[in-house]
Amino acid sequence: MIRHTGNIFVLSAPSGTGKSTLAKRLVREVPGLIFSISFTTRSPREGEVEGQDYFYVDNATFDRMVGEDGFVEWVHVYGNRYGTGKAWIQERLQAGEDILLDIETVGAHNIQEAIPDAISIFLLPPSAEELSHRLRGRGKDSEEQISQRLRYARHEMEHYPEYDYLIVNDDLEQAYRDMEAVILATRCARARMRPTAERILGSFAEQGAAKA
Repeated sequence: MIRHTGNIFVLSAPSGTGKSTLAKRLVREVPGLIFSISFTTRSPREGEVEGQDYFYVDNATFDRMVGEDGFVEWVHVYGNRYGTGKAWIQERLQAGEDILLDIETVGAHNIQEAIPDAISIFLLPPSAEELSHRLRGRGKDSEEQISQRLRYARHEMEHYPEYDYLIVNDDLEQAYRDMEAVILATRCARARMRPTAERILGSFAEQGAAKA
């Protein structure tokens, strides 16, 4: 189990729901929130940047990291493997930083096993029909790939009861505000704020001693 002082947020959603768009905006606009960069064996897509979107590695490197217990979690999806690096996550959390993980449902389950107090968010599409429309609108996948993604989306949707928060991306702006609210509210939770509250409480005793 990973022990830490920062918050970790797990975001999952069927492909095409808008997860990556919202995740990037959250990291850009919410102070103190950083993005977890996964390792993957798949090739970069157009516009993706090494070390910013993913760490792109070959199968041999991925195998070595698995053998060295270098991942908090890793999964095999759509013929490629994805993993969350353990050393990087551990270092950032212990430094008190908040981390956002954009991962699918199997990986999310593994993260929750390793970090039980991780906050999980599932982003829902408005409907299967709308998801199909969005996937075709991206123009990135063949009809066969779209059919595969829709089949897998139904499988992922069945895991929604495992998540702490459910947000429907019917309106992108509202979905962003809902996700931002979860992050900000988590930072104010009693368990997270206890050290600060105790420090402030202690200052009253110091104030009284000074006056005496």
